[in-house]
Amino acid sequence: MVPRGCGRLRGVPAATSLDERFDRRRSLERLGSEHFDLLVVGGGITGCGVALDAASRGLSTALVERHDFASGTSSKSSKMVHGGLRYLQQHDFRLVYESLHERQRLLDNAPHLVTPLPFLIPLFGRAGVVSKQVARAYSTALWLYDFTGGLRIGKRHRRISKAEALSHLPTLRTDALVAGFLYYDARADDARLTLTLARTAALDHGAVVANYAGVSALLHDSGGRVCGARVAPALDVPGAAAGEEIEVRASVVVNATGVWADDVRALDEAAHPHSIRPAKGIHVTLPRWRLPADVAAVVPVAGDRRSIFVVPWPDGDDVYIGTTDTEWDGPLDDPACLPEDVDYVIDAVNQVVTEPLDRGHVTGVWAGLRPLAVAVRGHQLSARTADMSRRHTVRVSEHDLVTVTGGKLTTYRQMAQDAVDAALARLGRRAPAGAGASRTRQLRLRGSDGLEALRQPGTAQALGVDEATLGALVARHGGETPAVLALAEGRPELLGALVPGLPQLKVEALWATRAEMACTVDDVLSRRTRALLRRAQAAASAAPEIGRLLCTEWGRSAEAVAAEAAALAAGARRQLERAGLDPGADGGAVADGVSSGGTSEGRAG
Repeated sequence: MVPRGCGRLRGVPAATSLDERFDRRRSLERLGSEHFDLLVVGGGITGCGVALDAASRGLSTALVERHDFASGTSSKSSKMVHGGLRYLQQHDFRLVYESLHERQRLLDNAPHLVTPLPFLIPLFGRAGVVSKQVARAYSTALWLYDFTGGLRIGKRHRRISKAEALSHLPTLRTDALVAGFLYYDARADDARLTLTLARTAALDHGAVVANYAGVSALLHDSGGRVCGARVAPALDVPGAAAGEEIEVRASVVVNATGVWADDVRALDEAAHPHSIRPAKGIHVTLPRWRLPADVAAVVPVAGDRRSIFVVPWPDGDDVYIGTTDTEWDGPLDDPACLPEDVDYVIDAVNQVVTEPLDRGHVTGVWAGLRPLAVAVRGHQLSARTADMSRRHTVRVSEHDLVTVTGGKLTTYRQMAQDAVDAALARLGRRAPAGAGASRTRQLRLRGSDGLEALRQPGTAQALGVDEATLGALVARHGGETPAVLALAEGRPELLGALVPGLPQLKVEALWATRAEMACTVDDVLSRRTRALLRRAQAAASAAPEIGRLLCTEWGRSAEAVAAEAAALAAGARRQLERAGLDPGADGGAVADGVSSGGTSEGRAG
């Protein structure tokens, strides 16, 4: 049976997906036949947050995304849910306070996706002595961080010895290392968090969401007010070909498109505005045996008044480093990771470690654009994007288009709340009865229930996997893990590795297609599993097999999906080449013949 979640060739019969409330074909039908209180344009973290906030208040809500959910900035962040120590240096105490409160809400509402993470700040000095001024500055900042809200995580920062710092990051330079600080923040898989918001909005609160459905125009009523959008699906579905436009009617439209917000505003305004200043951030992945780390670390960049992060991936033996923060004036759809970007983060790490890294060690790269708002009350425009505020803004045009911009991953919920508040003000008396204050502060996300039962002894064996595999699955799918594994019943081959050396299973690709609206091989490898970001060469090599596994699920011909997989593989290798990397190398992902990550062996219990 072929699920109806994604594009397919016309004339091929479609079967029923796991749940039609998160089914692309059904969503497109509803978009063209219903009137909505709110239409959200943009399927990143902010747009999906807006959809959930609005739908949970009882507003009839629709969301459209021109590509895949989180395909822009929301899958290419540093994947940290944090207050931001550097914002204390900028004296933006309000942002830190807000971010730390939002961090705690995410830890409570999505405990499977957002987890605490220790951070090491190594202290370096000469002749075994660290500068008192430097140590005092860090200590003061960390005490402020704790008191501003950091303590909510249940632990406070502490100073640690040189030996303890080395136990966490063994290759730190012993000739310069004196001591360190350990403090606590949190991490999240940004793409899966975004997807979970969309699924929670649709499955639990009735929102209608669709990916690969771009807005070509905004609709205006006789009085000039924005009253919907014209949407052009990018993939075929039963009964409609790609490109056949749908008119989506809504009382209010919210523009939550990140760095593309000005492009959407231009559909409403006489001139193209310039309210966004894109800032590029890149990250690179390396095998953890090249840079051993069991906690995250904050590494100073010599001469640049910045720091970069070293962060271990939560599953498997990879680590990533980043980020840069540079102005970007190139195409918004294609922020490039360039050789100088790779060198910047590698050189920063090499200043503090005894086993130098080089480009040949890199196994994956990603680049994203931060949508920095150029005009935030109380903050001057800085010459450096690194110094610009991460506050968000909500503005309403004279035609009642609500636009939310700026902000950061951690504060998406507050951004969404503010945007929906503005939309409710536009709705006025047309708002449905009972649509009042935001309900998302304590709204648990899909997959957050049932976690304790999955952690009971014997659960892994009962589900047919080992303990490590179950733990990794729960970290991605939470309480839905048994439903994911149920798809492998009678098909033990689906419990093999999706990409050699990585912990994701083939059955997760099937789940992504049937239950998570994954419509392409890229959706599966880039955002549902993150394999392309971690092991680009291995993921590119695995793409054809994944295409063969899923082509009947999508109802597309084997030839069409094979061409798609080949294009993805070529694109992945081209991205490596643009970064000055060898697209044929594995970056040393395998040490001494032993894979540094999980394998397909030993998956079944």
